[in-house]
Amino acid sequence: MSVSKKNEVVFQTVNLTKTYKMGDIEVHALRGINSELYPGELVVLLGASGSGKSTYLNILGGLDQPTSGDVFYRNKDLANATETELTNYRRFNIGFVFQFYNLIPSLTALENVSIVTEIAADPMPPEEALKLVGLDNRLHHFPTELSGGEQQRVAIARAIAKNPSVLLCDEPTGALDSETGIIVLEAIERINKELGTTTAVITHNAAIADMADRVIHLSDGSISNIEINNSPISPQKIKW
Repeated sequence: MSVSKKNEVVFQTVNLTKTYKMGDIEVHALRGINSELYPGELVVLLGASGSGKSTYLNILGGLDQPTSGDVFYRNKDLANATETELTNYRRFNIGFVFQFYNLIPSLTALENVSIVTEIAADPMPPEEALKLVGLDNRLHHFPTELSGGEQQRVAIARAIAKNPSVLLCDEPTGALDSETGIIVLEAIERINKELGTTTAVITHNAAIADMADRVIHLSDGSISNIEINNSPISPQKIKW
């Protein structure tokens, strides 16, 4: 990351908390998170199950709102946004990739991606999005005709086809073997580098952290450590 980019902020959270009530029990998913994410960086959120990673990512993505504290996207207050404002925020700014692909079985890869471009303000051609993830030769294949890794890459193409400034990935390799997972990580890395998309990847696999510009460690709803990686490695060199 250049110095000029680090002087800008895409996301900022201040004393961010999230509490869920389960009957008489309160679950503290986030406990006072202070963080910043910068333009064009690739951040890995690392932590055990239940550490607060997904809750944190969902709040950044406008899928959930905090119990207290502040969260800003380019100085836009998300904590106090209305449902309509959050819907528009997600539609025009955020691309999501989850562990499970959620493709529509009756549609081809091209059609699955095209659905998103129809509601975006400035989309890229669906064919271009699929080419970015190495699937330009699989445009007319249905999900059942694709491997798990190929389906995940269609899901990534669908997420980036609307030209989001941010890509949020929740365990994108969690359902894949190591060889296929590396191919998916290569697609995420390529998008981050070629499009300059601010990218956050949740994982419990510490090896994946080696490809990140920064690694944010979460434990019991708090940030326990932040590492700066001055020499990120390519996914092919990750020791899975």
